[in-house]
Amino acid sequence: MQITWTDAWDDEGPRQGPIVVGWLRTTDKAAVVFDPPERVSFRQTNRTHAKSAARCPAVIQLESRYFMVKCPFDLHLGFGRDDKGKAVLINRAGQASAVRPQKLNEVLTLVAEAEWRYPDRPTVQLQLPYVFLCDEPLYITQLDAFAHYRRQPLPGTIFGGRFPVNLWPRPLMWAFEWHETDKDLMLKRGDPLFYVQFEGYGPDRAIQLVEAERTPEVTAYIEAISGAVGYVNQTFGLFRQAEALRPAKLLKPKA
Repeated sequence: MQITWTDAWDDEGPRQGPIVVGWLRTTDKAAVVFDPPERVSFRQTNRTHAKSAARCPAVIQLESRYFMVKCPFDLHLGFGRDDKGKAVLINRAGQASAVRPQKLNEVLTLVAEAEWRYPDRPTVQLQLPYVFLCDEPLYITQLDAFAHYRRQPLPGTIFGGRFPVNLWPRPLMWAFEWHETDKDLMLKRGDPLFYVQFEGYGPDRAIQLVEAERTPEVTAYIEAISGAVGYVNQTFGLFRQAEALRPAKLLKPKA
């Protein structure tokens, strides 16, 4: 079974109405910590003037197409090297940290130095349980929360990414490239962690985000494609094999 751009058509031509996108958590463990993604929307803004930016159709269109994932817990990290010169993360919060050290080690990784893009910019990865899926061709783009002001800027940049969630519904991660290692990396629970944007067929079609059931079919398909990056390079070359494994329908909105 293949999902191609022809799946964006029905018997009467191009599909109409919103593109339905599902989101789910890969596990129920500590699910309450991981808030649902929410549409980027700035309420309590000045709408009294007819020319206010809050009433500008272009601004409204842009904001309506981005969804925000929040930071699940407080982080206060430093970068250093041990007595052998190996790069290490330092939990600056120490015993005051809200996250137990063993739990932090389960979700936070300092990428091996040989895999950094630049020799002086460490890469940190935060594992997350969020998966997005769709039953018609749809690309997701992950990018920085550019519309939210940070009183204390991050000492680096996040890695973006773009891939088709209809074929490759893998758990997202937050990847950070640390430019100023003399400055701490600080994140607060509830802060915007990143945005996602969706691109399907039809620029005028709205995005309807719904919580999806973690059905046995979804779990089996995610399992079939997960971890592929550990075995092969250029995983985009596996899309044809993924198409052959994919059930016709994966998205079942949660009751």
